[in-house]
Amino acid sequence: MGISRYEINTTSTKAQGSRLLYVTYSKFENDWPSLLHAHQFAELTYIISGRGFFQVEDCEYPIHKDDFIIVNPNTIHTEKSTGDEPLEYVILGVENLNFTFEEGNEHIIFSCANDSQDLMFYMNTLLTEQRERGADYSLVCQNILEVLLIKLIRRTNFAFDVTPSAKISQECVKLKRFIEMNYTQDITLDQIAEISHLNKYYLVHMFNKYCGCSPINYLCQIRIQASKELLASTDYSITEIAQLSGFSSQSYFAQCFQKSCHMTASAYRKGCQKKLTHISGQ
Repeated sequence: MGISRYEINTTSTKAQGSRLLYVTYSKFENDWPSLLHAHQFAELTYIISGRGFFQVEDCEYPIHKDDFIIVNPNTIHTEKSTGDEPLEYVILGVENLNFTFEEGNEHIIFSCANDSQDLMFYMNTLLTEQRERGADYSLVCQNILEVLLIKLIRRTNFAFDVTPSAKISQECVKLKRFIEMNYTQDITLDQIAEISHLNKYYLVHMFNKYCGCSPINYLCQIRIQASKELLASTDYSITEIAQLSGFSSQSYFAQCFQKSCHMTASAYRKGCQKKLTHISGQ
């Protein structure tokens, strides 16, 4: 019988310096506003199905099934579904990772249709490991991330560096994610402290140091951004928008909106309507 043996070079790769922070599965069904946001770490997104747009700053790019999106740290972005084909996707948050793309871009979108079977295996394994949390699950996830990065580099012409991201604590990453996903709920500082298992006074100090504001102020910012999306794109009343954005009352919403935007919610809506009228009349 024939035997083939291949010697393995065990030198380490650059990918070993990066660290997987989280794995998230999402299916957008118009049940939450898509908010522009940024992270102090890179995000890798694989589109499982659906169609929509990926927005970076003020630019939108069409995305669909089998597209892969990489966003560098501190890049303002969001994703939006369109029509009757809601986006279904998996996002990986990766620390200490920065990519070099052509023309100085901070993101890239490319099709992985020919590699969809492999990518679905990686993503499903990551989700299963995170959900079941078996022995050494974090090590398994980290190893899959390193394999995935090498595979991506092999089929593309961009490079990446393992560079320390801003030293934001793991607790802050988790709390920001929790706030972004649950801003419509009644969230209190005591609840956030309980989730993080930290003293609430230390929590406020730590969050403010790494994120530039307190957890409750960050929650308010997210709610204001959500309300602006609803004001610009829906016919909901101001009272309904206040409720949908997570505010406890219309009066508190009005106070926060005026302080943040230096105008009333009604004035903001009228300004958006004027812009749309001007654009449609051109």
